[in-house]
Amino acid sequence: MRRRRVLLAGLALAGVLALAALPGPDLRARGAPLLAALDGLVTAVLPAAPAAGVPEPKAAARVAVEDGRAIVRLTPEERARVGLETAILPAEPHRQELTAYGSVLDLARVTELTNAYAGAVAGLQTARARAAVSASAARRAHSLGPATMAAAQIETVEATVLTDQAAVTAAESQLRTLAATAQQEWGPVLGRGIVERGPLVTRLIERADFLMQVTLPPGETLNPPPEAAFAEVPPQSDRVALRLVSPATRTDPRIQGQSFFYRVSGAGGLLPGMSTMAFLPAARSATGVLVPEDAVVHGEGGTWVYRGVQGGGYVRHPVRADAPLSADAFVVEDLPDGSEIVLKGGQALLSEEMKGQIRVAGDDDD
Repeated sequence: MRRRRVLLAGLALAGVLALAALPGPDLRARGAPLLAALDGLVTAVLPAAPAAGVPEPKAAARVAVEDGRAIVRLTPEERARVGLETAILPAEPHRQELTAYGSVLDLARVTELTNAYAGAVAGLQTARARAAVSASAARRAHSLGPATMAAAQIETVEATVLTDQAAVTAAESQLRTLAATAQQEWGPVLGRGIVERGPLVTRLIERADFLMQVTLPPGETLNPPPEAAFAEVPPQSDRVALRLVSPATRTDPRIQGQSFFYRVSGAGGLLPGMSTMAFLPAARSATGVLVPEDAVVHGEGGTWVYRGVQGGGYVRHPVRADAPLSADAFVVEDLPDGSEIVLKGGQALLSEEMKGQIRVAGDDDD
C-alpha cells in the first residue's frame, strides 16, 4: 500500500510538470482532461479521506463491561476459528468423589515373606520326613529287642527320634510365626495370599499389578471402602482404575487418615515409590452443574468457567477451590439450571477478555 501511494504521488507530480510544460494562456482548459484522469486514478486506489471532525469508525469491540462484569462476544466466524463448543447442562445431584492420597508401595517385603514361608514349608516337610524315618527305626529296634541290638544302639535310635520330633516342632512354629507376621504386616487378605501364594500375590510379585496405599484426609471416613476407585498418573493426570484389596494395616504417617490397600495395573504408568492423587466415590451427593475439567480455565489467581448470558456473549464464573468432584468433573453448585457452559475454547475467551482489559486501560490513559 505504501508503494502504491508513492507511485500515485509520483504520477501527480508528473501531471503537474506536464501542465507546466503546456504553452499558451489556455493552460487550465487544455490540462483539465489530464487532471480529471489523474483524480479518477487516485480515487480508485485510495479510500476517501474522512470528513473533517468525523472520527474513523472502529471495529466492533469483543469485550464490553455490563453490570460490573466483562462480557466477551464473538462472531460466528470467530467462534468457529477458536473451536468454541458449548452445551446446556442441568443442575442435578451428583455422587461426590473424595480426594485422597495414594502411594505405590515397594513389595520387596511381600516377596521376602512369600519366599520365607515357602522355605519354611519345605523345612517342615523335611523335618517330618526325618522324624518318620527315625520313628520307624525306633519301632524296629524295639521289636528286635536287647537280644539282637545293643542297648547303646537302641538309645541312639530313641535320641534320634526325639531330635527329629523337636525339629518338626520348630519348623511348625516358624511356619506359624511367618503366617502371623504376614497377616500383621499386610492384613488378612494379603497375609493369606502370602501363605497360599495365591493369584493376587503372584501378580504383585511378578509386577503385573502394583499395590497402592490410599489414605483419606483426616476427618473423612468410608465404611465400607468402595470396591472401585481411581488414581491420576502424573504428569498428564490420566486416570487409571483401582481395585480394592483390603483395609490397610497402617496409615500414612504424613496424613494420619483412614487407609486402604488397592491394586493397580502394572501397565497403567505408575511405579513403586510414586505418590499421586486418588479419588474414591462417597455415599453423599452434591447438587449443581457438572463442569468437565477441560472446560475450566485458570487466570488472575482463580479458577473459572465461561457461561453464556442473555443477549449473547460469555462471562466468567468462579469455580471454588474446594468445589465437590464427581466423575472427574467439578460440581459447580451456584450455576443456574440449564446454564450454557463453554466446554472448549474457554482459554481463547480468557485471552480475549484480558486483551480487552488492556485496551480499555490504554484508552483511559489517553
